[in-house]
Amino acid sequence: MTKADSTIRLTVAQAIVRYLMNQFIEIDSVEMRICGGGFGIFGHGNVPCLGEALYPVRDELPLYRGQNEQSMGFAAAGYAKYHLRRRFMFCTASAGPGTANLLTAAALAHTNRLPMLMLCGDTFLTRLPDPVLQQIEHFGNPALGLNDAFKAVTRYWDRITHPAQVIQSLPAALATMLDPADCGPAFLGLPQDVQGWAWDYPEAFFARRVHRIRRQSPDAEEVAEAAAALKAAKRPMIIAGGGVQYSGAVAELTAFAEAHGIPVVETIAGRANMLATHSLNTGPVGVTGSDSANAIASEADVILAVGTRLQDFTTGSWSAFAQDARLIGVNVGRHDAMKHLSLPVVGDAKLALAALGAALEGYKAPEGWTTKAQELRRAWDATVEANVAHGNRPNSYAQAIGVVNALCDTRDRILTAAGGLPSELAANWRTLGIGTVDIEYGFSCMGYEIAGGWGARIAQSEVEPEQDTVVLVGDGSYLMMNSDIYSAVLTQKKLIVIVLDNGGFAVINKLQNNTGQDSFNNLIVDCPTVPEPFAVDFEAHARSMGADSVTVANPAELGEAFKSAKASDKTTVIVMQVDPYEGWTTGGHAWWEVGTPEVSESASVRGKHAELEAERARQRRGV
Repeated sequence: MTKADSTIRLTVAQAIVRYLMNQFIEIDSVEMRICGGGFGIFGHGNVPCLGEALYPVRDELPLYRGQNEQSMGFAAAGYAKYHLRRRFMFCTASAGPGTANLLTAAALAHTNRLPMLMLCGDTFLTRLPDPVLQQIEHFGNPALGLNDAFKAVTRYWDRITHPAQVIQSLPAALATMLDPADCGPAFLGLPQDVQGWAWDYPEAFFARRVHRIRRQSPDAEEVAEAAAALKAAKRPMIIAGGGVQYSGAVAELTAFAEAHGIPVVETIAGRANMLATHSLNTGPVGVTGSDSANAIASEADVILAVGTRLQDFTTGSWSAFAQDARLIGVNVGRHDAMKHLSLPVVGDAKLALAALGAALEGYKAPEGWTTKAQELRRAWDATVEANVAHGNRPNSYAQAIGVVNALCDTRDRILTAAGGLPSELAANWRTLGIGTVDIEYGFSCMGYEIAGGWGARIAQSEVEPEQDTVVLVGDGSYLMMNSDIYSAVLTQKKLIVIVLDNGGFAVINKLQNNTGQDSFNNLIVDCPTVPEPFAVDFEAHARSMGADSVTVANPAELGEAFKSAKASDKTTVIVMQVDPYEGWTTGGHAWWEVGTPEVSESASVRGKHAELEAERARQRRGV
């Protein structure tokens, strides 16, 4: 028997683990395991077999014990973002509610095109013991179960029904997670009996393999058509999305913009594509943007959108751009490249920008246009300075952001999600280092902050252990999901968590008021079912989970506490109250479409509805 014909008898769970152990990727000339480990909570649906398979490799493939399956998924997403989708973590959950808890995290990863492997328990394939504990029964379709719900929120879904299936399914799942265009979460349902079934697997299946991310070259005719449109532009603009970083095309984007004098605006996902000090960085664009970027966007005649899916917060619900502006979509994903009748350039951003640059040789944007963008950016910088200044006025998100920004190192990672903080951070943060900002606003998922920070810190400790991961979180998100403070303390993955307490869901209260409604059920004091509102002692709560913790009264005290936290090797939680009404960033907002009542007894609601509908005239209709 040749080596190619030799086999090894393994269970399904053992085969999955052995395969993952032998898949590597080359990053900056260094080979490392693609799967950095996993997050797991064991139960009857995964501990007897998958747990047994993971135990012998616990040092090489570390398994972090989470506190909640949803937060495990968020941590895996934060890990993948840090590694620019080139590495991933798996999540394992037991059958039933444990697996159900991963649905939200899978949706977040799917929306953000992030790799995450879910290895989840399932009901018995034989059905002999049915119905089993935690099984959802469908009387007319016994094959339908909870795990089928993941089909809507994954890029790859399969249920392992025979040991041999692993040979096809696992490489297909990995290929999906590594594909630039189709990247997203992969789900493998593992029936409890099948996990332990054995089979004679070919040893060649487990051979060490080094993967590389595919770079798709753009079509020459698409490049030529896009270049012709850019050459005719009098007021060109570049939108730099998160795909610029995933492609490793930051240097190419900067060189392209400099060669042709084109102003660059950033999406939320692409918020750290350029340093704040770069002369062509015109600022963040869209609903959570800047006056400078939105002014340029409203006048641009040709818009080169690179690595962005053009979400409504980027486009201002498609009101931020001139009706006759021509869009060029540079994206590895055809679906994103062709949005709103864009001229598509389907391909890797690094290669596409190089090809476009060659085709545009000699072209330069009119000097007056570039100068205008720079003047507008300087004016916005002055606005930011005013936003973050503190003194005799109420505490605000912007002030806290300014304090942290002034004290961070260039490679510290700043992270937030949902609520009002993404808007405030996008508008007021001055980028210190490329790729150092993670604003989770793709799925706008409350609860991502601390869990995602933990996952990011695990990744950061592999590469830049001397740097810090800084989490900004509101009181609402903290109360929704905070247990990974404990996880960070247990695993000695230091976080600096800043809790900004505004007494509830203040940004939704603001939206409620801005649409003509009275405050209702968002701020704790406005909840009719709360007889006696009181503030949570976040300092004591964080300390109970093993973190150092302190409450500060103002931004000056926040600065001192932040310095101490940076000097410490322990997870630290800093709490500061902020005003729910004052201090919001009022400039830089593009129009955003929200549903409002057409009929109401309230005159203010009717008036706001009329205002919204009047603004709709600026909304593009897909042309």
